[in-house]
Amino acid sequence: QVQLVESGGGLVQAGGSLRLSCAASGRIFSSYGMGWFRQAPGKEREFVAAIRWNAGSIFYAESVKGRFTISRDNAKNTVYLQMNSLKPEDTAVYYCAAVTRYYSDLRSAKYDYWGHGTQVTVSS
Repeated sequence: QVQLVESGGGLVQAGGSLRLSCAASGRIFSSYGMGWFRQAPGKEREFVAAIRWNAGSIFYAESVKGRFTISRDNAKNTVYLQMNSLKPEDTAVYYCAAVTRYYSDLRSAKYDYWGHGTQVTVSS
């Protein structure tokens, strides 16, 4: 089993920045990649970004390209989501997730483990 704990959420002004962290523990060696998802009130969960632990391939949703950056620290079993130029539309609960089997495209992978989420609120 993999345990995921998100942190770093909060309230930020539009145009500001925020960095989310996801600390993974447990059988993290079985995880091929990590992803960030978000869910706004009344909306479905959507993919944000993903990265492989071992290969470093990166995937982004079109809505965040150029603004968000996903990175990883394998030694710390931690992935990060640096969010710049935040918009009110980015307001959501952000979830960290892990996938334990290989997918060529992590945007469409079936993620197996999920954190409890961290709230990001962008005010205008």
